[in-house]
Amino acid sequence: MAEAPYLTCLAVYILSFNIITTNSRTSTLWKLNVDEAKIVEASPFRQVVMDGVESQRPSEDDAVFNIITSTVLFGQTWTKQGFDLFCADCHVMDQQRHFQNMYNDQYDTINNEDTQSDSIDDEFLDCGKAVNFTHYDNLVGVARRHRHPNVPEPQVALIFSKKKNYKNGGTFSDLDVNALERRLKKAKREKPKSVQLYNQIGNFWRIKGDTRQSIECFRRALAVSPHNAEVLLNLGRVLFTLQYLDDAIYLTRRSLEVQPPDRSAWQQYFTLGEIFKAYGHYQEASLHLRHALELRPDFEPAMAALKEIDSIPESTIHVYTLIIIICLVMGVLLVILSSVDSGGDAEEHKMQRHFNRAMAMRSLRSMAIPPARALRSKKGVP
Repeated sequence: MAEAPYLTCLAVYILSFNIITTNSRTSTLWKLNVDEAKIVEASPFRQVVMDGVESQRPSEDDAVFNIITSTVLFGQTWTKQGFDLFCADCHVMDQQRHFQNMYNDQYDTINNEDTQSDSIDDEFLDCGKAVNFTHYDNLVGVARRHRHPNVPEPQVALIFSKKKNYKNGGTFSDLDVNALERRLKKAKREKPKSVQLYNQIGNFWRIKGDTRQSIECFRRALAVSPHNAEVLLNLGRVLFTLQYLDDAIYLTRRSLEVQPPDRSAWQQYFTLGEIFKAYGHYQEASLHLRHALELRPDFEPAMAALKEIDSIPESTIHVYTLIIIICLVMGVLLVILSSVDSGGDAEEHKMQRHFNRAMAMRSLRSMAIPPARALRSKKGVP
């Protein structure tokens, strides 16, 4: 019990020492700025006592003070605006991290695009594995697709161009074939089993002149959609270029039959006009070309083909007709003469046959008479 006063005195002494060493002037002073409606620091400097000498030093960052000063009067309440005031270093780090992530994402995107571009350039543009069967494999031009020569068709570039230029034979030299190939490769990655894509790739190989690749693409499209009018027409155009005229007429007429009623069929009529012109059937060719111009009046190749047909002199057609008539008449005469000759030979042979038969009967009768007379003489008959 005697130690209790000593302990109390010791506690009071320690408390008094702490009060004496505490300097309120070293603490941060805060005040309310009414004009700005926010809490601000009273002084940017703080009092520091070292070795009994007071001095002022710039205030260091105080996390608690930054949290408090980040609150502003918003309406009737105090609201904390932003997080960058209480942790400036953290905000800078977050910004650096954000920009670094953006840079990394952009770098990865650029690398991915470069890698994808390189892989697209290395990829071969085709329509996949060749199909085993289509309904048009019985055509001679399709069956011999591995033997066809490469025949470029530059006019097919008009299909891929927005600006149509039908002059100079319908060619279009401004098309970037390499850019078109990259677009088709990209579309192939997105929709590898599209009939329209197969058709476009087939037309691309028509421009390049690879006949086998174009026919294989059209066969693959027809294996999926056998009644696609556009694919049938393009395949017919390929075979027409290769001078398989019968196959081209069949495919073009089939395309005309399955053409949707809401779409114009001027391409089919123009193709039929060209094929019949190649055959020499100028009247039918002129009829189809005129029909194509009715549906597409500004199509210059049809106009040129029709003018060429009209410029053919009619006398040439009459001479051909006269030659054909003369040949037919001579053929008929030859048939008649040969039949007359064969008829005369048959009659002579028949007469000779009758004559020989009569002679035989007479000889038999002559041989039978003498024995009869001998028999009468024996009986005493005169």
